[in-house]
Amino acid sequence: MRAQPGDWLLDTDRAGHTRQGLVEEVHGRDGGPPYLVRWTEDDHRTLVFPGPRARVLTPTELDSRDAETTERVLRAQTDITGR
Repeated sequence: MRAQPGDWLLDTDRAGHTRQGLVEEVHGRDGGPPYLVRWTEDDHRTLVFPGPRARVLTPTELDSRDAETTERVLRAQTDITGR
């Protein structure tokens, strides 16, 4: 896993809940962990060694992922309401 400051860490737990945090600092060699991450859910900062269900996205990748999610929701609402 490689990251740089400004990337996003998505960490999914065993129950399938994903939390998202901004990578503020990279302390490992060549972009490797640990990362200082500011979590969006509570603005808490932690030093993280990401587990196997975590992934790093660039800001562009995160924007694309969010746009795809929004599009799926809008399609589902249209299918449900017929509008």
